[in-house]
Amino acid sequence: MKISGAEILVESLKKEGVKHIFGYPGGVVLNIFDVLYNEKDIKFILTRHEQGAIHAADGYARASGKVGVAIVTSGPGATNTVTGIATASMDSVPFVVFSGQVPTMLIGNDAFQEADIVGITRPCTKYNYLVKDVKDLARIIREAFHIASTGRPGPVLIDMPKDVSAGKTDFEWPQHVHIKSYNPTYEGNKRMIRQAAHEMIHAKRLVIMAGGGVIISDASKELKELAEFLNAPVTMTLMGLGGFPGSHSLSMGMLGMHGTYYANMAVQNSDLLIGIGVRFDDRVTGKTNSFAANARIIHIDIDPTSIRKNVRVDIPIVGDVKRVLREMLKDLKEEGKKKQWSAIKKAWLKQIDKWRKEKPLSYTYDNKVIKPEFVVEKIYELSEGDAIICTEVGQNQMWAAQFFKYDKPRRWLSSGGLGTMGYGFPAAIGAQLASPGQLVIDIAGDGSIQMNVQELATAVINKLPVKVAILNNGYLGMVRQWQELFFNERYSHSRLDVVPDFVKVAEAYGAIGLRASKPEEVEPVLKKAFKIKDKPVFMDFVVDWREKVYPMVPAGAAIDEMIFEEEETKTEKKLKAVK
Repeated sequence: MKISGAEILVESLKKEGVKHIFGYPGGVVLNIFDVLYNEKDIKFILTRHEQGAIHAADGYARASGKVGVAIVTSGPGATNTVTGIATASMDSVPFVVFSGQVPTMLIGNDAFQEADIVGITRPCTKYNYLVKDVKDLARIIREAFHIASTGRPGPVLIDMPKDVSAGKTDFEWPQHVHIKSYNPTYEGNKRMIRQAAHEMIHAKRLVIMAGGGVIISDASKELKELAEFLNAPVTMTLMGLGGFPGSHSLSMGMLGMHGTYYANMAVQNSDLLIGIGVRFDDRVTGKTNSFAANARIIHIDIDPTSIRKNVRVDIPIVGDVKRVLREMLKDLKEEGKKKQWSAIKKAWLKQIDKWRKEKPLSYTYDNKVIKPEFVVEKIYELSEGDAIICTEVGQNQMWAAQFFKYDKPRRWLSSGGLGTMGYGFPAAIGAQLASPGQLVIDIAGDGSIQMNVQELATAVINKLPVKVAILNNGYLGMVRQWQELFFNERYSHSRLDVVPDFVKVAEAYGAIGLRASKPEEVEPVLKKAFKIKDKPVFMDFVVDWREKVYPMVPAGAAIDEMIFEEEETKTEKKLKAVK
């Protein structure tokens, strides 16, 4: 029996095991929404903006490891997805976006709500399709999910003209996918792996640098085994947090622009650096010609285009991180029998401990004003580290990365490559749907939370108990920090002169609003919020606006050229003069 393209779409999603779809209806996708009207096996989540839908699908994918799905209409509905798609592309997040399109005969005629979304998203999707014949739809959907979830994952867009969703054909689901030009490499070169193992055994100052690829590949167990076998210190990129237990004695936390002093110093003084599932982006490397200048570099990644893209690499290994590490561990255990190296490794760890004690992550507690770092520490303490943490972008993101220890993968959801403000709250909605019963917290700034605040309605309607900790300092905090340090305190348009009452905003949507303006109020507010199980909660923490994120590597500097203490600012001098 022939069925419509809209029915084929829904049946295909069932075949892929999809349980949730995020999106927003519109004219050219009404055929699809009509089919979804009586659908029992898939739950559609109506967001309040298409960008919110894409970030929610992104958060769902990151938290679950599954492919996220979104459906939007044509024209502005489709173009509203671009920021979310670019976010996912930079961070290698698998999801499939179905965009509606005007009928095929009208494409190119500037029809109502027409936009060339295939052309627009070509630079920021892993692949995209314009479906021209309903007979191709099932095959294209099968291919899209395969492409999105294999190799280096990423977003795939399928543009569906209205006549395709309305047209009818036989439903034939392909059991296998074969794309001639798409064959990711999963097994690493054995000779290179043996060579890498040999160098690891003989290195004196070895450092493991773990990135998001460790989490995507589900290789956390293998990474931990590797680090413990070698007794090697591990540092993580922003996207790699949780790939190695943050509370482990070998963990050095995050490296890079706002990384720990001891992680940056260890990398810069290493003689062998092992980059696992990393891109070596500029926020990690700083000045590239000074990055790990005296170290040989081993780079393991499934994406061959990422290797040698930003830094020199001595031993490149293209392959799936999990498989490569398993093979490497076999070689290491065989090679390790030939050499005793524990004394050398202990001396290196002793040096790292010395750096750790010299300049630990810290801040000055104040009993009169709330320090944002204190809020993050309290969240970690009261949750006992058992929470999914989402963030917006800026200071709130960096404090959440620094002062919360992530011991498990898929517990840290943050926009790394694109740095998208407004990401955290809708991502938390997706994460909560993917992980019912799990404590999910969005650590946000008062600027970024306003970018997708409308998704409070989505959370309320679906009874999602997402907790939002707003670090409210009245500024675009990271912009203000840069202006203070590098632009002579010229705070050009970084002050938020009007900040809404977030308690009233939450209540207006039917959510719970709480506020803390003194340090002693932080813990009671968090405890109260954590007990609420059927509604989202906004927690407005009025924090010290002067607080900055440290350490900090200035743009263009090497990562061991960190700023820790600034001179007394003009603003502080004026305040003292008034007193």
